[in-house]
Amino acid sequence: MRYPSVIKSFVACLFLVTSSQAALAETVLRLAENQPENNPVTIAMHRFAELAQEYSNGEIQIQVYAGGQFGQETETIEQTQVGIIEMTRVNAVTLANVTPSVGVFALPYIFKDTNHKYAVLDGDIGKDVRNEMAKAGLVGFDFMEAGSRSFYTREGLPLTGLEDLKGRKIRVQNSPIAIRMVELLGAIPTPMNYGEVFSSLQTGVMDGAENDFVSFLTSGHYEVAKNFLEDEHLSPPAIVVMNKETFDGLPTEQQDAISRAAHEAALYERKLMFEANAEAKQTVIDAGVTVLPVDNTPFQQAILPIYDEFPELSDYINRISEVN
Repeated sequence: MRYPSVIKSFVACLFLVTSSQAALAETVLRLAENQPENNPVTIAMHRFAELAQEYSNGEIQIQVYAGGQFGQETETIEQTQVGIIEMTRVNAVTLANVTPSVGVFALPYIFKDTNHKYAVLDGDIGKDVRNEMAKAGLVGFDFMEAGSRSFYTREGLPLTGLEDLKGRKIRVQNSPIAIRMVELLGAIPTPMNYGEVFSSLQTGVMDGAENDFVSFLTSGHYEVAKNFLEDEHLSPPAIVVMNKETFDGLPTEQQDAISRAAHEAALYERKLMFEANAEAKQTVIDAGVTVLPVDNTPFQQAILPIYDEFPELSDYINRISEVN
């Protein structure tokens, strides 16, 4: 069927207007991730982006910037708060600097085991903590697994127990809880950006650090730190946070799509991380790292004062202890 030229022009103009409106309707969100592309949490962030696009019928595009392109967690939290970027995935230890209540999940040995951990995080306590993030201008989504953190030291510095930490310079995340914990264990806490740790271990500026097996492997720290003490002092969750003003300004349908995608991506990430930590442990052992299991009772006793030094967390501490 042939159309008069005027109708063809009208149809062409209508197509251009419709296409322009569709382009304007697309919501582009930048998500900062400090881990490399091969880390399970980064893989999960890409899955989050795929799900958000699917559940929003293509209206939401989440761009994942991995490998610390926007800086380390302290910087990306600040950038998200002020809206320079829209989202970031961070560890609860660092996030506690701006949302103090999340620090309860970063206390050493706060969780009895994995089941207890997720009963807390997925229950009312986790919901209450996430709600408090609004005070910092953030929206928090479902908690994710970040592994259990243990200490490791550079080659030539044996690490067999608590006594070997005495006087050692240990890199920690820039958090009052992490710093105080290392002090109570007799070491010298040294906050440092994650990206600087490898060279600091390699050159002897740092004696050691602490992290989970996956990060220990993907960061390359295992190449220069050959002693890993499996004390599992911390098991803080990770979480995606978003600028609240940006989130609140989205249509309800897009908010729901992001929340649904974040929930499913968190469950996906947990499974990936548990599997990856087991594989990473074996990989670093095969690469010559000495991994020692340890009775963490002396560690637990040494850090006991920390529970009284953060009275603002006492209510949450008591509630967590009552969860079965």
